[in-house]
Amino acid sequence: MEDVGSTAAIGVHSADHFAFAVPELDVATRFYTDFGLDVRQAADCGLELYTFDNPHCWVKISQGAEGSSKKLRYLSFGAYQQDMPEFERRLNERKIERCAPLNDDGGLWFKSPDGLPLQIKVAEKSSPDTKSHFISPSAEPGRAGAAPKAVAPAAKPRRLSHVAIFVADMDEALDFYADILGLRLSDRCGNHISFVHGIHGSDHHLLALVGSTHTGLHHMSWDLPSVHDVGVSSQCMIDKGYTEGWGLGRHLLGSNYFYYVQDPWNSYSEYIADMDYVPAGHDWPSADHEPGEVFSYWGPRSPKKFPQNFEAA
Repeated sequence: MEDVGSTAAIGVHSADHFAFAVPELDVATRFYTDFGLDVRQAADCGLELYTFDNPHCWVKISQGAEGSSKKLRYLSFGAYQQDMPEFERRLNERKIERCAPLNDDGGLWFKSPDGLPLQIKVAEKSSPDTKSHFISPSAEPGRAGAAPKAVAPAAKPRRLSHVAIFVADMDEALDFYADILGLRLSDRCGNHISFVHGIHGSDHHLLALVGSTHTGLHHMSWDLPSVHDVGVSSQCMIDKGYTEGWGLGRHLLGSNYFYYVQDPWNSYSEYIADMDYVPAGHDWPSADHEPGEVFSYWGPRSPKKFPQNFEAA
């Protein structure tokens, strides 16, 4: 294991937020409100996504061109103030292409190998410092364990767990995110998908990389306290007309229970519960897994179009 005092062990601590554009903001407002998020009007007339009882802004959504597809705009990562000079040194040493800022938060702006704008900025750690609390509710003898929907409390996501993006070259992307941002491989499945975590303590992955021909947003994942909440939330979305999705199931890599809701732009928002956690300084035993064992530990097969990138190149 690397010396925690070395520059090799310096890395971002969080996926602070990300941004994308959609052709119709009112459609986004309706979808993410139905999903259980706190949707707020932003000062620039776009939208911001929050979870209830948490002051952190997880997602920024802007107005894209009418009739266009959804478009991933940038990813923003949080880092400690004392580590910023090292990130700048890495960018300069590797002659990484810089780009113009896409928000007013300052920090370092540069491009991924696929041309996706990235930001590293000084920010409070939004990745969890411990594994998320998981509950398995069970009724006492003589009492009903389930309540009618009309009186049952609605499940609300607690935080953003991770974001999954498309990449054109898996090995190049893994090297880039490791060398520049200090993210470490948790697990992978060849060129199909890879999962990376933060060295300061994070979920099994705070970023997932999905093989494609170009960049784009595949899904965003939101933490819930129980598998029951995942089930209730998924049924609520189905009842509201969002019938396309995948789940209920459990992943092998990350171990989380899941349900994916297809959004209006053919990407996904995922409910999860009980994801594996990588503590700060822990040497996670990463491996390259066979495709047949990666996606579902149990549950239905994924839709055929699940790995497809619907964003324009």
